[in-house]
Amino acid sequence: MAYDAETRAQLIAGVRRFVEERLRPIEAEVAEADAVPEWALKEMAALGLYGLSIPQEFGGLGLTMEEECLVGFELGRCSPAFRSAFGTNVGIGSQGLVMFGTDEQKAKYLPGIASGAIVTSFALTEPEAGSDSAAVRTQALRDGDVYVLNGAKRYITNANRAGLFTVMARTDPDVKGGAGVSAFLVPRELKGVSVGKPEKKMGQQGAHICDVHFDDVRVPAENRLGEEGEGFKVAMRVLDRGRLHIASVCCGVAERLIEDCVKYAGERKQFGQALASFQMIQAMLADSRTEAYAARSMVLDAAKRRDAGENVTMHASCAKLYASEMVGRVADRAVQIFGGAGYTADHGVERLYRDVRIFRIYEGTSEIQRLVIAREMMRGGSI
Repeated sequence: MAYDAETRAQLIAGVRRFVEERLRPIEAEVAEADAVPEWALKEMAALGLYGLSIPQEFGGLGLTMEEECLVGFELGRCSPAFRSAFGTNVGIGSQGLVMFGTDEQKAKYLPGIASGAIVTSFALTEPEAGSDSAAVRTQALRDGDVYVLNGAKRYITNANRAGLFTVMARTDPDVKGGAGVSAFLVPRELKGVSVGKPEKKMGQQGAHICDVHFDDVRVPAENRLGEEGEGFKVAMRVLDRGRLHIASVCCGVAERLIEDCVKYAGERKQFGQALASFQMIQAMLADSRTEAYAARSMVLDAAKRRDAGENVTMHASCAKLYASEMVGRVADRAVQIFGGAGYTADHGVERLYRDVRIFRIYEGTSEIQRLVIAREMMRGGSI
């Protein structure tokens, strides 16, 4: 249920204030330490950020897709590492449970996810299954009232902090492709679950990805999400929402960069005049603003369609594709406008330039988005 206009405005203003006053001042510290301070995590939890998309009956804020995207615009105005700390709880790490979980599963896990007491991860990608996600090799073979889980997952966001994994595993080895894959809720404390060290990454220091290994993990059959063979149905439904969330964050980062560029171009002098007086600089600013506005409009349109009950698989992919590519172009122009200062760490532009590169890769690469869009078009998807 959507919030009334006043409550929505208060929420968005509160998030913006938190981002500006509490998070942006420590961006450099987080990047240097490769860790978000514990006090910041606790304040995010207290603000309800871990439960943005969790229904109110389980302690979350229960935001609509449009409301979640409006918050995403604000969250994008600081280092993406902060959003990543709770991003899996809001998106891919919880929404399979929200959409397909039994009443018992929801009651057991959702309150903890909403409060931040439980951090979630979504374990789909494997060493041999990235964009080709239907090539999942991890197996979950039935043994009475449990499934025995064996396999390895790669680049799993928040795995080092996760208490609950949504794992895609092959329950029928004889069925190739996605049809033989099922989804499971796997608590970290189960014997045989192990997590590797966080990877060293190009950007988003403070947000961590790790390998996860499952060695003869005995998962109760009651922890299966949906029916056997429905794993990809779960994954694709989850990704529709996740892609819109990521697209909204891309818009927020772009808008922050544009504001920084406008301020810098107005203050920096070259040839006796402000950078902003040069038409080539004006053109870069204008192109960035136009593209950011287009991306924001796409995200809000797709979000409203989803809230209205429409199938937005194509729209979500369009928004994610365009917004993630757009923010890369804006970040590149920002470095160019700042010049040498943009290549150093003083202004944070070079950090954001590196941070946004991953948006074109995770939750479906740009290439995969194009395939999804084309597939939906051939199916007669509505514009």
